Amino acid sequence: MENLKALSYELRKNVVDMIMEGNGGHIGGDMSVMDILVQLYFNDMNISPENMDDPNRDRFVMSKGHSVEALYAVLAAKGFFPIEQVIKEFSKFGSKFIGHPNNKLPGIEMNSGSLGHGLPVCVGMALAGKMNKQDYRVYTVMGDGELAEGSVWEAAMAGHQYKLDNLCAIVDRNRLQISGSTEDVMAHDSQEERWASFGWHVISVNGNDHDELAAALAEARTVKGAPTVIIANTVKGCGSAVMENKANWHHKVPTAEEYTQIMKDLEARKEAALHE
Repeated sequence: MENLKALSYELRKNVVDMIMEGNGGHIGGDMSVMDILVQLYFNDMNISPENMDDPNRDRFVMSKGHSVEALYAVLAAKGFFPIEQVIKEFSKFGSKFIGHPNNKLPGIEMNSGSLGHGLPVCVGMALAGKMNKQDYRVYTVMGDGELAEGSVWEAAMAGHQYKLDNLCAIVDRNRLQISGSTEDVMAHDSQEERWASFGWHVISVNGNDHDELAAALAEARTVKGAPTVIIANTVKGCGSAVMENKANWHHKVPTAEEYTQIMKDLEARKEAALHE
């Protein structure tokens, strides 16, 4: 697990390089969601470059598609494409590495980022798996600001109605969105009570703690007769005090000075993870 923690910080460094090279990106949410993605791709999901066309592969949809930089970094580390190519081409004219997930790239199931769409599509994927008697699992990551979209709750009702225990939704609960605190923009505590009222199995964890995430994903696999939601309480900008818990880092390019400090902080946390 220490290796995965260290990997998460190394991939955060790749994200920062990507955003610097592309001159744009949603850096705060990239940092908060990274540990979740690393756990999914390296410790939980049955998906790889070798089986990405297998009908029985697990499915993942990045519903908060504006945090695509984190997804590109993880997919590159998994072997879907070279990280050097991503950093060089990100957000450049004519590039496939655009600012939201692009299913012209290997490993990406669908174009996403129009908020509120990921969970409804995943309900369809999970229902198809049930109808076809396949045993793949379906995962989606949503931002907490995204949960103001009504389509999320229509999908939540459907997930319960069809007893989609092959479906796991994860909420990146960093409590900040582009216009400020989620509780100021559209309050929705308690997330746990809301999802439970829709008939979902609810797990609440520290979303930047790999041990807690691994345990939650393992628990989700044991649930029968209901979908699972993991409320992953995270820190926006996780990895450097320069960015942490600051709404203005939702979408921002670091200055040269900030870049140096952020990379120094990430390397220090990576080394600390390796020696826990």
